[in-house]
Amino acid sequence: MLSAPIDLFLVRRLFATPERMHASQFLRREVASRMHEKLDLVKLDPETVLDAGCGDGSDLPLLQTRFPQAQILGLDASMAALRSGVQVQKTARQGVSQLLGKWMPEALRAKPSHHLICGDFAQPSLKQNSLDVIWSNLALHWHPQPDLVLRAWMALLRVHGLVMFSSFGPDTLLELRQAFSVVDDCPHTLPFVDMHDLGDMLVQAGFATPVMDVERITLSYRDVPTLFADVRALGGNPLLTRRKALLGREAFAQVQAELEKKRGADGRIPLSIEIVFGHAFKPQPSKLASGESIIRLDFPKKS
Repeated sequence: MLSAPIDLFLVRRLFATPERMHASQFLRREVASRMHEKLDLVKLDPETVLDAGCGDGSDLPLLQTRFPQAQILGLDASMAALRSGVQVQKTARQGVSQLLGKWMPEALRAKPSHHLICGDFAQPSLKQNSLDVIWSNLALHWHPQPDLVLRAWMALLRVHGLVMFSSFGPDTLLELRQAFSVVDDCPHTLPFVDMHDLGDMLVQAGFATPVMDVERITLSYRDVPTLFADVRALGGNPLLTRRKALLGREAFAQVQAELEKKRGADGRIPLSIEIVFGHAFKPQPSKLASGESIIRLDFPKKS
């Protein structure tokens, strides 16, 4: 099921320069915080946790704190992002080690146990039935076939394993789409997948009792250039059908004028962000690989 004609090669290029993503980290951290709140409702004691599409690994320390006994894996297609994350975490650990070294023996200091893997989260080189939790923060919408990604994640999870993800929804960047619509019919943003469609994909992939939720965040900007800088930092437009030529000066001025019209009572320009949250479990199989049904008989225990 093709959600959008996304150029995966271009997605990797867009994320190959981690510095251009830094301006949008505030949003990723906010969404990660909301995901952790939803995780509070789930009782888990996992052995292995995967952050699929981990970027620079910003979520890994939080996952390690929540699941201190688990092995934490980070998977991302951008080697540059992973290298950037390694350097940031190395610098942070050195600072903490220097602080702890004043009063705590090295043998008692906590050592991180997360491992980074460069690869495609739709075709990860991991063993099937090897994970207890798959976590993915604002990554799923960058793949043209999220249904195939969810099937791949299903195969990686052990029985009763959990998938939890966040993704941009259809109303994300709504004001920007409206502004560009006055100058051409080209898609200037991704057509993000609806919450209900993602829920259907979870069911079709074999997950049980999916729970879907949507929340909206409105960002506000003092000027148009800052708004565009944040949109580029979120990843830009990797569509194969995107406009290949730059907008002319007059057309771009029209887009800016449309955005200026949207200023609110506070004098700032709003930008909508719709976040779709989903989680589901891998159920006990009801059929063998050969297609034969499994019938479970639970006999009462002898007293």
